Amino acid sequence: MKQLFILLTTVLTFAACSAQQGDVKTLKQADLSAKLQEDNVVLIDVRTPGEVTSGYIPEANLFIDINGADFNKKIAELDTTKTYVVYCRSGARSGKASSYMVTNGFTDVYNLEGGILSYTGETKQ
Repeated sequence: MKQLFILLTTVLTFAACSAQQGDVKTLKQADLSAKLQEDNVVLIDVRTPGEVTSGYIPEANLFIDINGADFNKKIAELDTTKTYVVYCRSGARSGKASSYMVTNGFTDVYNLEGGILSYTGETKQ
């Protein structure tokens, strides 16, 4: 009986922590335009400055290099109640950035599937 109680307590604690943190959602490229039309949506490019100069999604609101020394500080300055769509070159770094955000209190975070490599719209330089 005691083992069942411990197991149940552990499961409920894990579920409560997961519910508080939320999960990173994946946003398909085809859904990006519609998502950006919603209120309080911020598009973040987490690539290096050099990568950004080669072109970025025109609706990008913020450029925060995930490899930059001030990444954590810049993320901490953001409003955790907004919706964020994060992208990089292929989706790997933005996945890490999105996970970091969720772990640090952000509740509505999307990783753009395939990154800018899969983006078929016009880019801005």
